[in-house]
Amino acid sequence: MSAHAKTASGRENILGAIRRSLGRPALSTDAKRDLNEHITKHRANLVPARGKGEHGELVERFKEMAEAAACTVAVVDGETAVPGAVADYLRANNLPTQVTLAPDEWLSGLDWDGQSLLDTKSGAAGIDDLVSVTPAFAGVAETGTLVALSGAAHPTTLNFVPDYHVVALRASQVVGAYEEVWARLRKANKQGRGFTMPRNVNMITGPSRTADIALTIELGAHGPRSLHIVLIDDQAGED
Repeated sequence: MSAHAKTASGRENILGAIRRSLGRPALSTDAKRDLNEHITKHRANLVPARGKGEHGELVERFKEMAEAAACTVAVVDGETAVPGAVADYLRANNLPTQVTLAPDEWLSGLDWDGQSLLDTKSGAAGIDDLVSVTPAFAGVAETGTLVALSGAAHPTTLNFVPDYHVVALRASQVVGAYEEVWARLRKANKQGRGFTMPRNVNMITGPSRTADIALTIELGAHGPRSLHIVLIDDQAGED
């Protein structure tokens, strides 16, 4: 028996024991078919009203919800404006000009050299890195949440180690609800083209915070104390 067959057999034995302890009969062929069909179709649950609307409305809602979660948002006309927007953010907050970029082909391909005051490097974040710049897979209008996928082009440390996290997000990547994020992930995985499912999907809503001490909100408790979004108005509004 193959290792896969042994695993499947062991799983069936465990689930069968649980089913018997609950007094439930073994699944019939029809029941198994119905369950498989239910899983395959990925039916969405009830989506709240704020997760629905025209794409332009969703982009505005994403911005509003992100700001309500203590993010700052700068809207730029195109991707070429991203390096300048990052430089503006650093200057406005009196931050050092050294930034660590995600080794993402699109992000690294922007004209960072055109910003003479920026000192950029690429790779995972270390304890001494103060500012990181990353792309995102999606933004969720429902809660102003950013969705980041782990991988060689986006080390997870960039999301959590630096005190200041800057995320470049296209307006066309904004979706209404979380269910649409999973749909896009499944679609990207099905299409292939070098895409593989990540080990981690990080959903980030605002900077890190805690109220464990005296019920007082403290930023930067378990990650960045500031989250800045450069929202690229690419006028797409579609996949």
